[in-house]
Amino acid sequence: MRHGRRLSVTSRTVALALILTGCSDAPPRPSTTAASSPAAATPPRRIDSFAGPYRFLSNFWPAEVHYEGVVYPTAEHAYQSAKTLDRDERRRIAALPTPSEAKRAGRALKPRPDWERVRIDVMAACVRDKFTRSAELRRRLVATGDAELIEGNSWGDRFWGVCDGEGENHLGRILTRVREELRE
Repeated sequence: MRHGRRLSVTSRTVALALILTGCSDAPPRPSTTAASSPAAATPPRRIDSFAGPYRFLSNFWPAEVHYEGVVYPTAEHAYQSAKTLDRDERRRIAALPTPSEAKRAGRALKPRPDWERVRIDVMAACVRDKFTRSAELRRRLVATGDAELIEGNSWGDRFWGVCDGEGENHLGRILTRVREELRE
């Protein structure tokens, strides 16, 4: 049960399945084994899913992000709110309890006129802030070494990630660029 909601047996089963597969808004429980920690072992050559020990790469990971004077609980909140120039609407999205709710709210917005032109730069700013603001997240991103970062997904996002082997992987490319900046 989250946020005081009562869940049916079916809803609890689905919620548990989402948590176990890394598709939940809830951050994963920290691992107690060194082998599953990305910093404890040699990073893989390819990280093709932002789940398990690499869930921190996801925009849904709880990490404070500042964007244009507003503080957000996740990069997803910041990115979705940037679809509008209305400051009150941005603050409303910042106050939503989960990144899933922020994503839904962002999808419901009429995007600002320049959105298609600026959305990659907005995402880059949100991701950069997330990883420069937190020393721990900065360390974890750099610890991925030279691994290829791929936002693999099953929900069909071929712009920000890769689904069924196809996609532009803009989020993976942004993370790679930010990792390089942080090394310098």
